[in-house]
Amino acid sequence: MINALSFDLEDWFCVSNLRAVIRQEEWHLQEQRVTENTRRILGLLKKYNIHSTFFVLGWIAEKVPELVREIDDQGHEIATHGYSHKMLTEMGPSEFDNDIGHAITITKSIINSNIMGYRAPTFSLTKDTLWATDILLRHGIKYDSSIFPMSFMNAYDGIPGVSPWPFRFENGLIEFPLSCAEKFSLRIPCSGGCFFRALPYTVTRRLLAGINRKGHSFMFYLHPWEIDPGQPKKHMPIIDSIRHYINLDKTYGRLERLIQDFRFTSTKKVLCI
Repeated sequence: MINALSFDLEDWFCVSNLRAVIRQEEWHLQEQRVTENTRRILGLLKKYNIHSTFFVLGWIAEKVPELVREIDDQGHEIATHGYSHKMLTEMGPSEFDNDIGHAITITKSIINSNIMGYRAPTFSLTKDTLWATDILLRHGIKYDSSIFPMSFMNAYDGIPGVSPWPFRFENGLIEFPLSCAEKFSLRIPCSGGCFFRALPYTVTRRLLAGINRKGHSFMFYLHPWEIDPGQPKKHMPIIDSIRHYINLDKTYGRLERLIQDFRFTSTKKVLCI
């Protein structure tokens, strides 16, 4: 069973947890670490001959186009993460249309391939923001990966009853949700991010292997800053701080074990589009 490996290409200061500490207007003043961290990931992927999907934040593409071009030149899929890292729940249709259009225009000017995929910041595609799927189609997007259908800790209400496996919306847009293991009538998040860093790797491996045994491909994700224990430390609420900083020093090694234990490729190849 082959699975989708993805990375959200943003820097440490772009994350939603730090919005109260670092405003977007101050991003350009921060230490840029995305290039070095991403190149470490690219080296690992090259070592194991794996292609993946990079959901590129438009602001990052604008600041380091040479990095995005390097990712594309190495055969990885370039998808979009929007421009501003503003959640869909904080935008209306017009603002989102401008945001996604701006991101795609910038990114397509750098690369030689088409942009087929989108991931919303903080997985903010919910029952109240489904209007975004029509806008994505108008911009040529073929698939979305913005829903995290876990049974708990979903601060944005999600979409009740949504499938945890790839499906099509009524308008034809494909959705590849972030994967959860189904245990005891619960959907347990195990497919990346802080859950990958917080859970023992043996637990993650067991949960992901169970998804494959049931005949499903899973979607896995990380951010380049998650392999960077040397990033600047900022004060934030304790829960947000734990989510952001836990086990950063272990992530790179766990990622290497993951790609040794499972088969991976880009999202578009898993979806055969």
